[in-house]
Amino acid sequence: MNALNAKVREVGSSLLPIIILVILLIIGPVSVSFQVLARFLIGALCLFFGLSIFLWGVEQSMNPIGYHMATEVATSKGLTKAALIAFFMGFLVTVAEPDLLILGKQVESASGGQLGSKFLVLMVSLGVGLMISLGAIRTLKSRRYNLLMAITYAIIFVLACFVSEEFMAISFDASGATTGALTTPFILALSIGLSRLKGSQHAEEDSFGLVGAMSAGPIWAVMLISILSGQKKIHGEALPFVPGTEIFAPIVKAIGPTLLESLAALLPVTLLFFIFERSKFRLDRRELLGIIRGLIYSLLGLTLFILGAETGFMDMGRLLGMGLAEHNAKLLPFVGLAMGLIVVLAEPAVHVLGEQIEEVTSGHIPLRVIRLTLSIGVGLAISLSMVRIMFPAVKLWYFIIPGFILAIILSFIAEPIFVGIAYDAGGVASGPMSATFVLAFAQGAAAKVPTADVLVDGFGIIAMIAMAPVLSLMILGTYFKLKRKRHEARPQISSELLPARPDLKPQSGVLKDLILVICDRGYADELVSLARTAGAHGATILHGRDSRAEALSRFSISVEPEKELILLVVSKQLTEAVMDSILDSQKSGNKNHIISSLVLPVSLNSKITSQLVD
Repeated sequence: MNALNAKVREVGSSLLPIIILVILLIIGPVSVSFQVLARFLIGALCLFFGLSIFLWGVEQSMNPIGYHMATEVATSKGLTKAALIAFFMGFLVTVAEPDLLILGKQVESASGGQLGSKFLVLMVSLGVGLMISLGAIRTLKSRRYNLLMAITYAIIFVLACFVSEEFMAISFDASGATTGALTTPFILALSIGLSRLKGSQHAEEDSFGLVGAMSAGPIWAVMLISILSGQKKIHGEALPFVPGTEIFAPIVKAIGPTLLESLAALLPVTLLFFIFERSKFRLDRRELLGIIRGLIYSLLGLTLFILGAETGFMDMGRLLGMGLAEHNAKLLPFVGLAMGLIVVLAEPAVHVLGEQIEEVTSGHIPLRVIRLTLSIGVGLAISLSMVRIMFPAVKLWYFIIPGFILAIILSFIAEPIFVGIAYDAGGVASGPMSATFVLAFAQGAAAKVPTADVLVDGFGIIAMIAMAPVLSLMILGTYFKLKRKRHEARPQISSELLPARPDLKPQSGVLKDLILVICDRGYADELVSLARTAGAHGATILHGRDSRAEALSRFSISVEPEKELILLVVSKQLTEAVMDSILDSQKSGNKNHIISSLVLPVSLNSKITSQLVD
């Protein structure tokens, strides 16, 4: 239950700012009916409970399923079989993705039926399957991820020259819609599983990027619809928007279809897993029951989430966009900025990605920094999208193509692990909240701005949301690399690491022992707790990639990127007790997670203390 309580607190802190923003707009420049407001508040409750339960269920089901399926891909005899399995997993997990189904319906409605929902979903799913296949092969063959994405987007930019603005906007929006609440956790788990099973020295970097690769598939797939069919323009007219006049009736009416929609989203991947479970995995009963329980939680949570988003948030988003555009159009960019700063934190996949980043990097990349960067990037993206709606001379490709080109260039400069994270973040930021609330807001604004076109300007906002995190995190990754290089350029550990001399004066500091323990990732906190029970007062945990850990290499102390380094400064009287408490715990366990350990005498105010421990 502690895990569920943590999810509840996390989701609550993410949703509350959105609710406050909507209420402020209703009190201020926008007027909506009581029925719409009541459905929005009920929808917010559904989102709160649904997202909490869904994330809890994903942790118990999608993560282990993704890892087991990754095992099957990684251990397949021959790349052809591995590629086919990866393709079918990508296709099946996408073909019933709720976000994509929502977008398909909105495109069909906005085009007056000219572009069918089912055909769009099928083509997008094929594109995703192909890119998942290529991404899995890249991981297994240890090819460069930034090169794969550079080639992929180069092809997309060429195809963009032959399609209309409508198809360009829809293609990039489809990219964002595929990385939804269900698809992203599964693909992230698959990606991390593949990297761990491959076990290379670049496993940390290879843990990310598969979501980013799959996001590119829908773009060229939709563009090919236009090129192969010869359809350059969509001539249909958008269906009129009529908000509901009742409170509970629309919600009750939507329960059944939403449950079936969620069941259809979970069913393909579930069936594929159980086919392999019967023929290959043969899991023990306890683990299998845990996965089944997690799937039930995921189904319940996903149903509540979609129900709240579709019945409460979509109408509210549409009416807010219409009201602002009609009466206070100048506020659109500022409201879009505020909306982007907070709405990305309510995306289910953002939470999942954040947890994966912390797990893989052992906290080396702070989650708060990732979230702040995402918020700023998405806020600017929605704000610029509002500018595009207000001024028809400002085209989508003015932002999309230069943004991705700059991101591709930075991918060859930034810290390697940020490249995969950045492309993945572009996918996770454009999830259910974007596909419902934000997209509805943009379409409402486009419907009321006289010079705007709902098909051209109303779509494309998800594309902007998907591009902004890629660029912003590439910039952050470049900053991290420059910071690391500056740190490496400083004078490193001095000879004070050597045993203390007898002639040390009292004012130079109290003599202590520095205990260094290198262990497997994820076990540092447990070992530090044991050290504290033996009398240690504090410790510093460094990830293997930390430049301070790398500085130890000059003393023949090597820390691999996938390991953790613990540094404890203790009095000489406690050294033996602390070491015994750490080493004895490993003797009683099933596996020794300590790689090596070392004790060095140091002065309390020496450079080693300031450079490493502080």
